[in-house]
Amino acid sequence: MENMKNTSDKKKTAYIMVQGTMSNAGKSLIAAGLCRVFKQDGYRVCPFKSQNMALNSYVTKDNLEMGRAQVMQAEAAGISPSVYMNPILLKPTGDMKSQVIVNGRVYSDMNAKEYFADKQRFIPDIKHAIEVLSDEYEIIVIEGAGSPAEINLKQNDIVNMGMAELVDAPVILAADIDRGGVFAQLYGTVMLLEDDEKARIKGLVINKFRGDKTILDPGIEQIEDMLGIPVCGVLPYMDISLDDEDSLSERLNRADRGLIDIAVIRLDHISNFTDFNVFDEYKDVSVRYVRNPSKFGDPDMVIIPGSKNTIGDLAGLRKRGLDRKIIEYALKDKPIIGICGGYQMLGHEVIDSDDVEGGGKAKGLSLLPTDTYLTAQKKRELTDGVFADVTGLFSELAGVRYSGYEIHMGRSTVISEEDVSAFTGGSSGCCKGNVYGTYVHGIFDEDGVVDTVIRALYKSKGLKCDIEKTDHRAFKENQYDKLADMIRQYMDMDHIYRIMGLGS
Repeated sequence: MENMKNTSDKKKTAYIMVQGTMSNAGKSLIAAGLCRVFKQDGYRVCPFKSQNMALNSYVTKDNLEMGRAQVMQAEAAGISPSVYMNPILLKPTGDMKSQVIVNGRVYSDMNAKEYFADKQRFIPDIKHAIEVLSDEYEIIVIEGAGSPAEINLKQNDIVNMGMAELVDAPVILAADIDRGGVFAQLYGTVMLLEDDEKARIKGLVINKFRGDKTILDPGIEQIEDMLGIPVCGVLPYMDISLDDEDSLSERLNRADRGLIDIAVIRLDHISNFTDFNVFDEYKDVSVRYVRNPSKFGDPDMVIIPGSKNTIGDLAGLRKRGLDRKIIEYALKDKPIIGICGGYQMLGHEVIDSDDVEGGGKAKGLSLLPTDTYLTAQKKRELTDGVFADVTGLFSELAGVRYSGYEIHMGRSTVISEEDVSAFTGGSSGCCKGNVYGTYVHGIFDEDGVVDTVIRALYKSKGLKCDIEKTDHRAFKENQYDKLADMIRQYMDMDHIYRIMGLGS
């Protein structure tokens, strides 16, 4: 390819920014695909997003916290994730508030008005992060947030056009045709921008297209004439299994039931649902996200996921009657796994004496003999070990190695030793019968863990399991390569290289 990296001395860092006409227009995947293409072409490339709002987060090797989307993009680029790739992370906690995380550490809880008034103070952190990355990488792929045309938020913007101006980055604007009105999305977004901002947009991308592109061509010609900006890509609806950014994920709306049916409780403040993406690798296994009792059904396993507001989500379970469904399910001696906030909910009480979630205490589901004390100090660390004295259906996990990470504000204490066993190492989890709780996110990702769980579920139904041992990392690498192939096929990469100053 004419734009392949040459062997000359390192030049000034090149930037490309992916913005969208709305949230969930596909910015994260497009940015990841570009990272993979640039890596394949021999460049040292990294992702960057100055401000991310998401409840899916990750702990780096430095025990710092960042958004999962930039972790996924770093994997696509073949590098280790760093908080410099996401210097500001906002994690909604409810009541119009978010936990503000700066450079991987908790800064404060702030409501939207407070953050908007105060966000300029974080500009030095953003500048420092991008400068550190620019010293190490030849290309930086920047992702915007929401839409640059949110005119009520444009003052002191630090994540869309303000970020593009900071590093003088060309912008490609992505729109989601699957939601309809794609040309109105593109035209309206561009026309709401200032002239200097319009000039930064060097390409338009129509994402999630299904059907015959020739039907779309007349509209493409007209929008190019109207805006004077070329359409540099029409990306098809992609069947790619990679980590999603936030709760807008389409995964949460799945309703299909496979031979093995796993029900994940869809909490109001669900976090780190990427813990369950590994199950997508098995064709006869389905993962449904259940919000209402009427959709509960009779699953083969129930998972209560992480939560950014354990007490609030317990109240939500009771309000909808899901607490009774979960307890009835447990009385059938069927398997339930709680992860992080879900683990806390499985116990007797959650006590918030430090006013972490508004104070007070809440009664748990009383399926594990634990009490949880929420604390202002946040635990962030990578962890690994072997499963301990695992009881019940998943007893064959005992001795199997796991790895993952912990992100939580609180500690859980076993209040009765009767019939309870250690599940994961130290004080990170316990089990009783077929009820299992752990603070470890990513618990299913290590080779052998998810296979053991699925084999046990098949056995519990009297079914023969002929699955082969999976290599989760190899599967993800294949997905990144598949994504890059789609980008190369349906986007004009020569145009992308030219607007970055890297092509003739």
